[in-house]
Amino acid sequence: MSEKPTVLILGGCGFIGRNLATYLLDNELAQEIRLADKTPPQMAWLNEEQTRVFESDRVEFCSANLINAASCKAAFAPHPTTGRAWDIVINCAAETRANQDDAVYKEGILKLSLNCANEAANQRAKRYVELSSGCVNSSEKTPLKEDCKSDPWTGVAKQKLKVEKELANIDDLSYTVVRLPVVYGIGDKRYLMPRIIIAAIYKYLNETMKLLWNDAMRLNTVHVSDVCAAVWQLAQSPKTAGQIYNICDDSASTQGTISNLLVDIFDINLDFFGLVMSNLAKLYPTDTVSEINDKHMAPWAEICQRNGIDNTPLTPYLDEEQLQHKHLYLDNTKLKDFGYVLKHPKVTRELLMEMINDYVKQQLFPKSLVL
Repeated sequence: MSEKPTVLILGGCGFIGRNLATYLLDNELAQEIRLADKTPPQMAWLNEEQTRVFESDRVEFCSANLINAASCKAAFAPHPTTGRAWDIVINCAAETRANQDDAVYKEGILKLSLNCANEAANQRAKRYVELSSGCVNSSEKTPLKEDCKSDPWTGVAKQKLKVEKELANIDDLSYTVVRLPVVYGIGDKRYLMPRIIIAAIYKYLNETMKLLWNDAMRLNTVHVSDVCAAVWQLAQSPKTAGQIYNICDDSASTQGTISNLLVDIFDINLDFFGLVMSNLAKLYPTDTVSEINDKHMAPWAEICQRNGIDNTPLTPYLDEEQLQHKHLYLDNTKLKDFGYVLKHPKVTRELLMEMINDYVKQQLFPKSLVL
């Protein structure tokens, strides 16, 4: 492309969408950026830097419910000033809340993504990038490549796999699929952040943090800045069309390695219930989840109140899916063979503190817990 491409980010107010917009703007990679989302920026808990991005004259916000075909079409309308169509379309939009009915996922993932992909084909976008889930693979103790057996084990992943298969059937669509593990970084509320909050609660309670299962459970990770940079590089390359790529770091993260970083940050003790006790709890998943959340929610409300935090999107609440004994373990060889070099190959204490400090600065995370 001789001139900088125009970029449409679907789900632009979300965790990855906002970071992607920041990456493109800061590195002057796009001519124009449109961020489409049903959540307005004013309600998206943006930090100062992200707010600056949304206020840039190169960035346009479009309110859109992408499940609705007419609203989706409006999101793809050419740029109002230049009249240019969108060269690169990146779909970060999806229903990602855990434990929803299949009908909710079918509409919020399958229908939404196919609306967007078909519209991208109609508009002759140069590349459409679909963000998929690493959970579409089976749960194994060995790293899984992109062509390994599919056996999705979350409601989100089941619909994401259907999307992946349907993309190949859309005429005139040049697409790339990326599968993501646990994504962390500034703006994360749903992935590592609940674990961080729970560790902080045990500091407040002055108790040992005791977790289900054991320290060996695989919990692959990737920093959001690597997701943004890798997605952009893959979107630019002709050879990635029709391809699937795992985007994950080199940490080979486990429940143990992540928990050990939190032990260091909050100076707490750690223990595990082990497989026998955890399997007993698995027989009564609803009761187990309720008991765990009851343990954490009240102290969290108390800590927030003591720190003058009246409203925060952050919560220690866990869903049943987050407590499953499933290995999320992806092989990133294909991404590296493509030529991508990881910015953050390992999860570090500093990167987790960066997340915490950003929320402390916004007065959304209790300052007393990190003093």
